[in-house]
Amino acid sequence: MKATIFQKKFFVVSITIFILFITYLHYSTLPEIYSFHNIYKEFYYIPIFFGALAFGLRGTLLIYLCVFVFELPFVIEGWTGAFASEVSRLFHLGLQGLFALFAGYLSDRERSAREEAEKERYLARIGQVATTVVHDLKNPIITILGFSKRIKERKGNADEAIDIVRDSAVTMQKIVQDVLDFAKPLKLSLKQEDVGEVIAKACQFCQTKAEAGEVSLITEVPGHRVHAEIDSFHMERALINLVSNAIEASGKGQNVKVGMILGKETLTIKIIDQGPGMDRETLENIFTPFYTNKKEGTGLGMPIAKKVIEAHKGKIDVDSKPGEGTEVMIELPYRDSK
Repeated sequence: MKATIFQKKFFVVSITIFILFITYLHYSTLPEIYSFHNIYKEFYYIPIFFGALAFGLRGTLLIYLCVFVFELPFVIEGWTGAFASEVSRLFHLGLQGLFALFAGYLSDRERSAREEAEKERYLARIGQVATTVVHDLKNPIITILGFSKRIKERKGNADEAIDIVRDSAVTMQKIVQDVLDFAKPLKLSLKQEDVGEVIAKACQFCQTKAEAGEVSLITEVPGHRVHAEIDSFHMERALINLVSNAIEASGKGQNVKVGMILGKETLTIKIIDQGPGMDRETLENIFTPFYTNKKEGTGLGMPIAKKVIEAHKGKIDVDSKPGEGTEVMIELPYRDSK
């Protein structure tokens, strides 16, 4: 991870203060107290090491040069002529330089490896997106081509064929829209909206799917209006994704409940189904883009819902166990006006 501008400034200030402080200790302590000076020299390794972490090889060598410039006058001033003592001092300066060179080199190499790995992950994600989109678009394209050919050759029921072509086109549109919604930055138009009405519209949109699956869709919201600052369009789409998932997970004769609970600072929307629930792996990856166990779908419904809810400064949690159904809880900022 590259250091931010603030972090770099912090490192520059910290390293400068550290070098000046160590140098001050050197020059303010009597030269005869060798043990103290030997300790001070070791402290110079700390700013050099920090320099390697923050700035790589070039920055580390520059910091070492500063250390050398500050320490050399002390070496010259305390020159005694004793061969072993002076060689030891000069050797220590050289050793600091080798440490700076080695630490900076390792830091640069590690940074390059991270950047390369990040590029590979980015390309892998692009490949995953392309593979998923192509796979999901392939079936409706085949259907459209096949039934359009039948229409052209005047084979079979033309009205039925047109309906199938239209449904396939709608499926393709949804896939493309999901990918675009996930990829592009989310711009909210926040207004004081009735949350109960948004929930009702989302459930109404999903009612046909519920009836087709013989699932009872039950809405439980307060009888009075509950206003919160939301983008009704995006929030409704997020709820449609979540309610639709709950219906798809439910069997014939089961219920899907959508309710709202009010608190002082938050309101909670709950979507509860009686489906088979999810295993641990699915639950851990439920918000991972393109992860899905369904035969159809891009695996973007839950990530998009999470993106919308978090853009509203809310949070979403999912509680599910195999055989016990699933409960989705959405918390949104809300202030009780009472």
